[in-house]
Amino acid sequence: MAAAKTTSLALVCGDDDFAVKQRARQIFQAWSAELGGMDHETIEAGVTNGGEALKVIGKLREALQTLPFFGGGKVVWLRDCNFLGEDRTASSAAVTETLAELAEELKGFSWQNVRLLISAGKVDKRKVFYKTLDKIGSAENFSAWSADDKDWADRAQMAARDAVRQRDKEISGAALGELVIRAGLNARQLESEVEKLCVFTGTRNKIELADVTAVCAHNKTAKAFALGDALGDRDLPRLLKRLDEELWETKFDRDKSEIGLLYGLIGKVRAMLLLKEMLREGWVKETNDYNYFKSQLERVPADQMPAEKKFNPLALSPYVLYKALPQVKRYTSAELVRAMDVLLRCNQRLVSSGLDEALVLQQALVQIVTPAAAVA
Repeated sequence: MAAAKTTSLALVCGDDDFAVKQRARQIFQAWSAELGGMDHETIEAGVTNGGEALKVIGKLREALQTLPFFGGGKVVWLRDCNFLGEDRTASSAAVTETLAELAEELKGFSWQNVRLLISAGKVDKRKVFYKTLDKIGSAENFSAWSADDKDWADRAQMAARDAVRQRDKEISGAALGELVIRAGLNARQLESEVEKLCVFTGTRNKIELADVTAVCAHNKTAKAFALGDALGDRDLPRLLKRLDEELWETKFDRDKSEIGLLYGLIGKVRAMLLLKEMLREGWVKETNDYNYFKSQLERVPADQMPAEKKFNPLALSPYVLYKALPQVKRYTSAELVRAMDVLLRCNQRLVSSGLDEALVLQQALVQIVTPAAAVA
């Protein structure tokens, strides 16, 4: 006979640590308020080895079997569990076997006045334990925003707007776009910046672009955009300064490299070139109204855009394109085509020559920003 599904068992998991913690806390508080009492129990489940994982499972079993001291109901929260994924601890035979046994126990458990909440990072959905929780309870998965996701900026904007409205404020479209660019893929930083903006604006109801530029920090994603913006603005001193800053960070950040910076610049020039064509075709028109610009993008014929995401300007954040609108006027189409050729040759030199990478990038950027007539 199949185990009955219960609303007393919930798993909240995923690699979006901030969203997982928020949602789990929300469930725990709601359940605690609903059941009342003082016997709710939190078990910290972050472990470093299989032995510690087995001890945590033992504590969980004991908590589930211990009746509330003062009567009423009881919520047990297995918090920040890190042995449900694919790492060495989670894959050990003893942990896998014990979790499978626990899954069987949960199937036949009497959930009267007892609720179990598990919050975890990324979990292995192929394992018996996850399948059981998903079948007899509820499982919510929160994936972190990724630059590879076409809609990451939309999801971030939705989260930011919700956070602003929870504080009884509104935010303009341009301010929202700039905020997301500055916070990037970091949901925790986005929430922190919203809090900072709401304090900064005081009794004023609406957050504007000037507020964001005044108080919000740039994370490393935003810094990469800043390098592209300097190129788009054709501001050589600022461009070389940003490049020096980025090259310095490559020495300490394994996720950054000279080739990565180059590919970001290629993406910027490609977006400007395609945006220029969209303007020429009349699909979009110059405007200072961000919301109107977004509405224009929605009417661009999708079948006229490149099928491959990296060549499709509509795959970019609308705000990135909006910021590029005044920049495309600073270059002719021929100059942007020439810039792509310069960056291609820069790529070849970075890969095949023994020249200093910083010098190669600097020379390429000077060549792009310098007017064609001056180069000739």
